[in-house]
Amino acid sequence: MLGALPLLGHMLEFGKNPFEYMVKLRNTLGEIGEFRMFHQQMVLMTGPEANEAFFRAPDAQLDQSQAYKIMTPIFGKGVVFDAPPHKKDQQLKMLMPVLRDKPMRGYAQVIVQEVEQMIANWGETGEIDLLEFMKELTIYTSSHCLLGDEFRYELNEEFAKIYHDLEKGVNPLAFVFPYLPLPVFRRRDKARARLQELVTGIIAKRAQKAEKSEDAFQLLIEAKYDDGSHLSAHEITGMLIGTIFAGHHTTAGTAAWTLLELARRPEYMDLVLSELDQHFGVDGEVTFQSLREIPILENVIKEVLRLHPPLIFLIRKVMQDFHFKDYTVKAGKYVCASPRVSHRIAEVFPNPDKFDPERYSETRQEDAKPFSWIAFGGGKHKCSGNAFAMLQLKAIFSILLRRYTFELINDKDAYQDDFTQMVVQPLSPCRVRYVKRKELKAAVAEATTIASQEKKSTVPGFAIILDRELCQGHATCMTEAPELFQVDDAGNVTLLQDNPSLDLLNQAQQAEKYCPSKAIKIQLK
Repeated sequence: MLGALPLLGHMLEFGKNPFEYMVKLRNTLGEIGEFRMFHQQMVLMTGPEANEAFFRAPDAQLDQSQAYKIMTPIFGKGVVFDAPPHKKDQQLKMLMPVLRDKPMRGYAQVIVQEVEQMIANWGETGEIDLLEFMKELTIYTSSHCLLGDEFRYELNEEFAKIYHDLEKGVNPLAFVFPYLPLPVFRRRDKARARLQELVTGIIAKRAQKAEKSEDAFQLLIEAKYDDGSHLSAHEITGMLIGTIFAGHHTTAGTAAWTLLELARRPEYMDLVLSELDQHFGVDGEVTFQSLREIPILENVIKEVLRLHPPLIFLIRKVMQDFHFKDYTVKAGKYVCASPRVSHRIAEVFPNPDKFDPERYSETRQEDAKPFSWIAFGGGKHKCSGNAFAMLQLKAIFSILLRRYTFELINDKDAYQDDFTQMVVQPLSPCRVRYVKRKELKAAVAEATTIASQEKKSTVPGFAIILDRELCQGHATCMTEAPELFQVDDAGNVTLLQDNPSLDLLNQAQQAEKYCPSKAIKIQLK
């Protein structure tokens, strides 16, 4: 490991700019290379083949829990990453129903309501710190959708402060020294204790109500382990924190970068506005289904996530010797996959530094190779909230961009990623100017003149290939094609037809398209 310093290893160079360091490592050593952070030996794996080996490895070999002990002070001891494997799996399954297809269909209206409230007093024009605005907006949308009215309306100011202190506790030092007596860690621990007090109080209040809520909080109150025992207030607190981290922790930065990239490139802003105007009109209703039918905006978001993935690397601890091609990574080391590095490999994404949403068009499909685009991770540990994140982002922009246009205040190159944070976001301050759209009706009229033609399939038949390792039980497939898929309460999928008829092809393709974990492939015969 060339260049390693005594005690520190490569920590100083890595800490200055982890992305640049990892790119240099890949350019020097190829798809697998080793470095050292303090006393920990790390192995970086990049590229589709290395990513697939990383994400498909069983927990007994590459353990996610051991790598994310950084979250134990935040989630709590015995919760998620700190729980024994059988208990962790049960805890994660308890949260899945709130992210399944049926409840997701009600979230669009909630998000729209929050956006409208946030911009109600904006007026004709003004300036905002875009990142701070998106942080506030996404904490409201996430808490309202996932946690319920108490957190959104009764506790929003205190909860926002608590969450801020917890978020700051995700510090690079915590990977190695999670309990150092630093002020940032003391605030983290105090916030965790206060949140548990609030959660205990809300549980008591809800127990007195005859009418039950349908949010994640209530789901956890009523959930039971396999042995029939309920979650404790300590466990519920940790899992609620985990839910919000999944729904907000990464989305605010992605939302900010989406607007920044569009403001940098008026040609793409015009394409997105035209699509939204044509699809929604002046006051068209934003629904779960309508948000599925805006591919230009979706491709823009995907390209933002390719260039600016919030998590610069994902880590696993090697519990048993891990083999990849001619390499063997010994037990005790850590391996990491880097979305940021893998997304900028020219052999996978030509001209990788260029912002080009058309990469994901039907004609190009540069992300089609498995494990090439890994903004949400991959394998059975792929972020289970990825469908919610995309819904949240599209719902926000379906309102925001139909009401206002946005302009950069500083030079376009002044907006850069902040690599000093564990979750990468634009550097603060991140100021933009908003201007109310005045010719919206005329723009809608022009956009609706664009005609689209449907293409009819003439293929003789098809087969369904289900990757059960990737399936997370969202049940989107059952909603799209109930004649083809059945998903039970435990998230197990059954294929109902071995030789489906051709008239079900469109439904099958919709199930493939909208599966959040990309576990379904439709193969034409």
